[in-house]
Formats: sequence, structure tokens, C-alpha cells
Amino acid sequence: VQLQAFGGGLVQSGGSLRLSCVASGRTFSIYAMGWFRQAPGKEREFVAADNWSTGNSYYASSVKGRFTIFRDNAKNTVYLQMNQLKPEDTAVYYCAADRTVLTSSPNDYDYWGQGTQVTVSS
Repeated sequence: VQLQAFGGGLVQSGGSLRLSCVASGRTFSIYAMGWFRQAPGKEREFVAADNWSTGNSYYASSVKGRFTIFRDNAKNTVYLQMNQLKPEDTAVYYCAADRTVLTSSPNDYDYWGQGTQVTVSS
């Protein structure tokens, strides 16, 4: 499975961005998709995850109510709609795919896309 993420950019505080992650290859093996982020000097942290088939999803408390994960199975694409962005949301965002479990642990994910930079100015 190959993942390609895009859609990052520079946005003012309170603004919105939508990230996309396109999966290719053995996509039938995907059980869940997740978004993670990593700010400079910090560990990679969970943002949101979505079950590829059922649509069950959950979020980190820091983004719940502001971010929405959703997908288009026909396009093998998962999205992260980010609203009410804050400067503390600034990070490199990564999408990831897991073959067996819906989880917030980055260690459980099998495939990773390249990151896309999101910068929120105050």
C-alpha cells in the first residue's frame, strides 16, 4: 500500500484546511486510516482515525469538534477537514494505514505517507 498526502499550507488562526490522502496498491487490505502530526521537537501524535469499511472514527481530544475525518472509498481517499485552526495545530501531518485495528498508536500502523506541512499563523 502506498499513501500520498497533500493539501497542507499556510493559514491564519481560525481558518480551515482540508488534507487528502490517496491510497494505492493493495487497498483491500486496509482496515483503518489515521492522521498523525509531528511538531518540531515533539513526538508524533495521534489526530484522528477512521475504519475503512464501517466509518467508525475517533479523535484526539485536542481536535475533537474542530477536525473531521472522512473518506471516499471509490477514490481510495481519506480526508481530514480542519476547521478553527490554531497556532498549536502547526505541524507536519501524516496519513497512515493499518491492516488490522482501529487505533491511536502510531506503532500499530503498517503504512505511512509522506508528510504535508500545516502552518497556522496567529
